[in-house]
Amino acid sequence: MDKVVTEWSLYPAGDRSLVVTFHHPELGVANQRASRFARHVQQALPEGVYAVVPGMESVALHYEPAQVLAAAQAKLATQQWLSPYACLHEQVEQLLTQPHTTAQQAARVQRIPVCYGGDYGPDLLDVAKRCQLEPEALIALHTQQPVDVLMLGFAPGHPYVGFFSERLTVGRRASPRTAVPPGSIGLANRQSVIYPMTLPGGWHLIGRTPLRIFNAYQNPPAQLAAGDTVQFVAISPDEFEYLAAQESSAA
Repeated sequence: MDKVVTEWSLYPAGDRSLVVTFHHPELGVANQRASRFARHVQQALPEGVYAVVPGMESVALHYEPAQVLAAAQAKLATQQWLSPYACLHEQVEQLLTQPHTTAQQAARVQRIPVCYGGDYGPDLLDVAKRCQLEPEALIALHTQQPVDVLMLGFAPGHPYVGFFSERLTVGRRASPRTAVPPGSIGLANRQSVIYPMTLPGGWHLIGRTPLRIFNAYQNPPAQLAAGDTVQFVAISPDEFEYLAAQESSAA
């Protein structure tokens, strides 16, 4: 059994959202707790909650107030006045104090092929120099071991993954790009992002994947989710073009 989470806070965000924030000195620990709780609450969805959105160290529950209130009043002997938020708050507190087994919340492991450097990763050489590494050593550290999907944000299907070796500590670009190609792999602050579509961005581009990680016409539209595990795998330009052609023909 996982240790029961005891450090959290709950607060409303408007009149249709409840946010749970997890507190821990290490961001990675807080993120793992948020991801585990998000998966747990999705398996035991309170009545009236229609969306569970995990963040870096928080989880937002979006709900229909009338449905939450009706479900709560149906369990009472008297139809006393209740706040929908108060009803949901009590249910969430109960879920937070329940232990979550790792078997119930096994993370998906997904391999992401990446072509590093050149036109696919125009910032690779500069980042390697800043990190005092050879490009091959930077790639080795980036592909060395699986990393967690910390959250989706900024744009639909836009994953933040980490954390990498401290040797990959580098800030963002001084001048953001106005258009980053889809599939680009960015690096900053021991984390990576994968651009799901053409977007502006200030992360250092070290490679690109031929995979289409977001498709609005699929269910679910995003290939990755918070709590998943990613293993980056280096591929050649020829392999990139072959996989990209396969992706295009399957679209």
